[in-house]
Amino acid sequence: MTIIITIANQKGGVGKTTTAVTLAHGLALHGKKVLLLDFDPQGQAARALHLPSSAGIYSLLTMDTGVNETAYIQNKIISAGRENFWLLPGNKQTADAQAMINSQERPVSWVREILERFRTSHYHYLILDSAPSLGGIQERVLWASDLVILPTPAEALGSDGVRQVLETMQRLAAEKNWQGGLFGVLPTFFMENVKEHKLNLQALRQTLGEVVLPPIHRAAVLAECPAFGQTIFEHAPRSRAAREYGRLADIVLKA
Repeated sequence: MTIIITIANQKGGVGKTTTAVTLAHGLALHGKKVLLLDFDPQGQAARALHLPSSAGIYSLLTMDTGVNETAYIQNKIISAGRENFWLLPGNKQTADAQAMINSQERPVSWVREILERFRTSHYHYLILDSAPSLGGIQERVLWASDLVILPTPAEALGSDGVRQVLETMQRLAAEKNWQGGLFGVLPTFFMENVKEHKLNLQALRQTLGEVVLPPIHRAAVLAECPAFGQTIFEHAPRSRAAREYGRLADIVLKA
């Protein structure tokens, strides 16, 4: 069965795209066939891997679900240059799809419906990188998820983004019959020698319990990866960051 995992946060700069790209590659390294879909209009996933952005997501969002449309969208999927890893890129046109979806009065289930064509194919995981905003497309992306991973910086201000996404998820479950759930909150940019970070991590664990995943430490090698078009597993495979993201992939595989 294909599992849909959305990487979401209302705020930008929280390590969302890094997490989406790295988790996708980590799962692929375990032999799982993974399709990463970049719903962020900035097209950062393709940029991080030095791959061309395109209007693939715009086409996915605005076209119907017939055989011809599916064939067209399948042609927009590109290899990520790694075994078992593919990408459906997005670009600035993704934002234009919002107006189109509204004019067509697409339901909250629309993204889930248009992803069904991939759930019946050979992919084990669909990883959805969402934009740093809530409403419209992003609510539909959340509703499409089986599982949600919520990256959040270890600093105090990060809790606002966590709260807003969790409230949206609760509302989707209560009002829109969403059947998915939170897989975990992933603390990012963690520095154990910063007292504020330790206190905030402790507060997260006290509030949310076991859904708080092991943190990803701040690391220069992670920041360097996009410059080389590599993931941490290629750029610094023996680093702590590679071990931490490898552990995240292991946890997802055991779910």
